Amino acid sequence: MMTTMSSQETLLIYDEMTALSGQMLRAASSGDWDLLVELERECAARVDRLRQDDRSVLETAERGRKVAAIRTILANDRQIRDLTQPWMAKLSAMISNTTTERRIARAYGI
Repeated sequence: MMTTMSSQETLLIYDEMTALSGQMLRAASSGDWDLLVELERECAARVDRLRQDDRSVLETAERGRKVAAIRTILANDRQIRDLTQPWMAKLSAMISNTTTERRIARAYGI
């Protein structure tokens, strides 16, 4: 059964997501990738809840609060990507090198 969240429930979830995105940024800044993944899962669960249940109608001030939360989340996400992309590129290069090493070892019977 589909339930409709109140505007306060909707805003609470956006506040939680804003806090989680800040924690994610701190985790990425400190290189704590396991924590970052865990926090991403928590944030995704809230996004899913909004997708399923949010049919609330927000007043002007509430919409402003929601927009401010979304802007903060997006700014944090941008910074997280800036921190994780070099790490992901390095990881991709390591995987590629390992794959190449295996092919060479197989080709030469090493």
